[in-house]
Amino acid sequence: MTLRHLLSILLLPFVAAVVVPEWIRSSMRPADSRWPPDSTLALGGRALGALLLLAGIALAGWCIVLFARVGKGTLAPWDPTSRLVAVGPYRYTRNPMITGVAATLAGQALLIGSRCIALWFLLFVAINHTYFLLSEEPGLEKRFGEDYRAYKRQVPRWIPRPVKRR
Repeated sequence: MTLRHLLSILLLPFVAAVVVPEWIRSSMRPADSRWPPDSTLALGGRALGALLLLAGIALAGWCIVLFARVGKGTLAPWDPTSRLVAVGPYRYTRNPMITGVAATLAGQALLIGSRCIALWFLLFVAINHTYFLLSEEPGLEKRFGEDYRAYKRQVPRWIPRPVKRR
């Protein structure tokens, strides 16, 4: 993996999914919530949180690899892909990288029972949704033209459509 890939990973998903939640966890501890010890709800929340966290990390990692191998670029806006990535999870949703990072945030919030990290998850989703509407999608249309417009018509932005069985 090249330095440009490592920098884009460290500056974008790593900050959003690791640095900010750790800062929230440590600095807002007195005001934040935690699961009550030994409660059934806590056990279920922690289990679901762990699953979401692992799934989010796996999905984000898969997307990073696809950006490098298929897209011939990085996930960073300053070093974008030169080819449209429409394989793997990108066949089902246009933004699986953000979905992966959001899943890690939701997983962390559930794992420790943190309302503050849950609020960061909601803010992260809102910021990215706005960014994609105002900047990312218009930029992709300019770079990839009709290929992206066709992809956009076929693949939903966030919520995957059910796969049709033949």
